[in-house]
Amino acid sequence: MSESLLIRDLPQHERPRERLVLRGADALRDAELIAILLRTGTKGSSAVSIAEQLLKTFETLDNLARANLEDLCKIRGIGRDKAIALQSAFTLARRMAEQLRGEAPLLDTPARIADLLREQNRVYQVENFQVVLLNTRRRLIRWEQISQGTLDTLLVHPREVFKSAIAGGAAAIVLAHNHPSGDPTPSESDIKVTRDLIRAGQLLKIEVLDHIILGRCSPERKNDYVSLRELGFFYS
Repeated sequence: MSESLLIRDLPQHERPRERLVLRGADALRDAELIAILLRTGTKGSSAVSIAEQLLKTFETLDNLARANLEDLCKIRGIGRDKAIALQSAFTLARRMAEQLRGEAPLLDTPARIADLLREQNRVYQVENFQVVLLNTRRRLIRWEQISQGTLDTLLVHPREVFKSAIAGGAAAIVLAHNHPSGDPTPSESDIKVTRDLIRAGQLLKIEVLDHIILGRCSPERKNDYVSLRELGFFYS
């Protein structure tokens, strides 16, 4: 057997490509779909077994999608090329989800804002602050990333937030950022920044409608986000 173990060298029942052709992609397990992306295994390990190890290590597809190249390459059998292929596939899936939402969606609830930003934010390893620009009918103009911080700190200046809003002709904005820890509970800094930006918006006649913090669901949390307006941190 050669140094590289090809999928076609595997027993029939372990050949994901053939199974996909015969039964369709929906019939394949996650590990088999990942194995198709990996293409080949290594000496003593098939692509399927490497894919199964990936899923075992990262536990969920969400965690796997969030993994950076360095983390992926720590898995035996995953080199730089395979790690790049995996990141490319997850990025395409995220972009497809964005396209399916269509143009100028109505963003009049926290859930709809979370749906807009979820796929992008779930892959971030540090906090990223974004502003969603809306027209008078609460439809999306665009959203922009304003700043990036460490796991614990994020610097946000009103000048940068409202520069984007003014340039985009926004009538209102929604603030948003992620918590890489997965817990979307707002910190004291989150609350202070929100109130500072509300006051700045009042001076500029651009309403700050909400601040959405994105995290992840858990047995204790039904939603993977919180709305600071719903939590009562906005002025009446």
